[in-house]
Order: sequence, then C-alpha cells, then structure tokens
Amino acid sequence: MGAVKGEDALDGGWGWMIVLASFMAQFLSFGSPQSVGVLYPEWLSAFQEGKGMTAWVGSMVSGVALITSIGCGLVYAATLTITCQYFDMRRGLALGIVTTGTSLGGFIYATLQNELIELFGLEGCLLIVGALALNLMACAGPMRPMKLPGYYLKQRAALQRTEEPEPLYTKPTAIIIDSDLKTTSGSADNTATIKLLIIKEPTELQESEGERKSGILTCSVVARAIKKRMRPYGQYLCESVELLQDRVFMAFCIAIFLFSLGAFPPVLFMEDVAQSEGLIDGIALIPLVSIVAMTTGIGKLVLGILADMRWVNSLYLYALTLTGTGTALLLIPVSKSYMGLQILSAAVGFFSGNWSLTSYITTKIVGIERLSQAHGILMCFGGFGITLGPPVVGWFFDCTQSYDLAFYFSGTCVLLSGLFLFLFCSTLPCRNRMSEEGNSPAEEDINTSQQPTLDCDKVASVA
Repeated sequence: MGAVKGEDALDGGWGWMIVLASFMAQFLSFGSPQSVGVLYPEWLSAFQEGKGMTAWVGSMVSGVALITSIGCGLVYAATLTITCQYFDMRRGLALGIVTTGTSLGGFIYATLQNELIELFGLEGCLLIVGALALNLMACAGPMRPMKLPGYYLKQRAALQRTEEPEPLYTKPTAIIIDSDLKTTSGSADNTATIKLLIIKEPTELQESEGERKSGILTCSVVARAIKKRMRPYGQYLCESVELLQDRVFMAFCIAIFLFSLGAFPPVLFMEDVAQSEGLIDGIALIPLVSIVAMTTGIGKLVLGILADMRWVNSLYLYALTLTGTGTALLLIPVSKSYMGLQILSAAVGFFSGNWSLTSYITTKIVGIERLSQAHGILMCFGGFGITLGPPVVGWFFDCTQSYDLAFYFSGTCVLLSGLFLFLFCSTLPCRNRMSEEGNSPAEEDINTSQQPTLDCDKVASVA
C-alpha cells in the first residue's frame, strides 16, 4: 500500500481514517485491561491467594506491555505515533479521540465481562475476549505511513536487483576473487563464500579485496558485518542517553512513574474496596470501573481540546491533573458510602484522562522526529509504575486488612508527582536557546519570531 504524500495529509483527509483505525485498535486491545477490576474478585476466588499476589495478574497485563512493548504495547505505541505524524494543529484533539478508545473499551468491557462470567465462567469469558482481540488485524489495514521507511526502500531496491537478466548470484563463474578460488557447482565452500559476497555492498567488496588476497577473509568480513549490524543499536543507546539528559523530559518521566504507581491500583481494586467495606453486594449493573473508564474518556477529549488552545500551558495542565487525581485518591478512605465512591471514581477517571497529553507534551519537548523513541522511554517509566503499584497496594491490605493505608500511599505518590512537576517548571533555569527549525504551527504561534528564546519560556509555552 502506498504512502500518503504531501502536506495535505496533515490535520485531515486520510488522517481521520488513521484516527478511526487507531481508536478501534485501542478499544479492542485495552478494553479488557482497563476493566480488569471486574476480573480481580474472580481471580481471588479462583486462586485463593492474597490480594498482593493476585494483583500481579492485573498489573502485568498493562505494565509489561509498556515496559517491553509486547502485546498491547505494540498497539499503543504504533497508534499514538502515527496519529502524531498525521496531525499538527489538531494533534491534541486527534490524540484525545484515539485514546478515548481505551476508555470506551473499558466502559463496555466491564459490563460485558461481568455478563460473560455469569454465562460462561471465567475461562469462557477470557476466551471470548481473546477472540474479539483478533479483529486488531483489520485495524492495521488503513495505517499508511506518511513517508516510506528506509528499510522498505532498501528491500524494494534489492528485489529489483534480483529481477535483472544476469543477477550476480545466478552466475557464480562471474565472480573472480583470485586464481586460487574455483567456482564449481559442487563446492560447498565456494557456495558459502559467494552467498557472503552477495550480501556485501560493492564498496565493501572493493575494500576487502586486498584482505581476501592475503588470505584473511572470514575474520575481517564477519567483524565488519557485526560492526555494521550493531551500529544502529549503539546509535539508539546514545540517543536515549541524550534524551534522558534533557531535564524537562526527565522530570516528565519521573512524574509519569509516580502517577502510574499510584493511579492505576484504583482501576484494579475499586470494586473490591466497595465489597470489602460492605457498601454493595456483588458488582453493580454499572461497575465503578465503568464509571472510571467513562469519565476517563470524557477527560481525554476535554484535555485534548484544551491542549490545542494557544493560551493553555499543556505541561502545567498535566501537573494540575496529577494534583487532582492525588487529592481524589486521598479522599477515598474517608468516603463511607457507595455514592461517595462513585463520585470519587468519576473524579479519578476524569483527571486520569491526562494520558491523552503524554504524546502531545513529548512531541513538544523532543520534536516529532524523536517522538517514537522518547515515547517508548516514557512508557517504560509508566510501565514500571503500573506493574509495581497494584501489588504494593495489595500487600498493604494483606498487612493491615484495610485499604485505607494503601490509598493514602497511592494518593501521596500521585500528589507528589504533580507538585514535583509544578516546582520543577517554576524553578527551571533560564538560558538562551535559538528556536529550533521545524516547530509545529502551535509552537510558531507562540514563538512568533526567529529570535532567541528562553528555556523557561519554551517550557511555559509548550501548549
């Protein structure tokens, strides 16, 4: 499938098909993990383990996906990256719509899984959820790259070379290394040598001709091939270290870790909190996790629209949502009614819609060219937080037989992340920096000239 070309692809056109496909991909891949709180009481009953040990099941689903980018992590990274490539002025809105797929999925899957458990049991429910996830393959169809990647162009060029009338590897007698090398069809050594020569570029053949004549072929060729293969990995490592040296990006990573550590456990434990406190028997028709998912979707849309507004500081907006989430979590142990838990669940869900801002802010910090790599590092921090949060909260309950201390811990972590980001942005040293080329129109509207700008001004105007 061809690539979408030209600036006409930005902020419209085929980009809306990308948004639709990405929305459905996140709906199918993260709907069940977002509503894992419905499954948590079933796991407790099935495995007969402590809450801390059982919590690993739910935390590993989302946490590992973000740390190693396997399973759902592949979907999450791909959909956000391609959406950022297709949108600029409306990037916040587009990301808000895409990430709402996760929330809508969590809302629907919470009720769906509850009904499936009643009809088919836990195992039958998981089998049906897995079958629904197979529809992800159809979501990949409309995703055309803005520009054809380099590896694809190289593969296509190599394929064209193989279609020439007299390709190199079909006529071994045409390769003359020296008078001592006999290219006979029955020689296994010659065949291996020819195959090795085929994969080498012409410049490499010329450079290593003298070495082959002197009898040093294998070691030199293998060493050069290994060096060539390892070069991209070394470059990636250097670029990652460079990103982590950016103080704004590093502060954002720390905030994401603390937020994920404290904010994800309520998604897993909220239903068990209501049952443990005797506020409800069983699971309500609209579970608390559904309320969290629904209000998260609303939050993603609202925050995404706000981020596109020129007068809004998206980094401070993100810090504000962290503060709001932490405050709501601290109030959960105080609430002694199911209605109170519903209201606090809605507040936690709305402020947790700040996930739609992560790619937006990352793009403003590092640029669209390094978004994929930077977002991967950011999600790795978030993945560790999501993986560790629920087991820690579960162990608090196992030790105290109460969720009060656990939610105080969660709320404190999230509140600290918001305060840390606020304080860091307010104390960031000012130093001159020329405006970088290739800024998005949103940045150009703020930095209206090509004059030198200040780092503190840049951070304060990343929206």
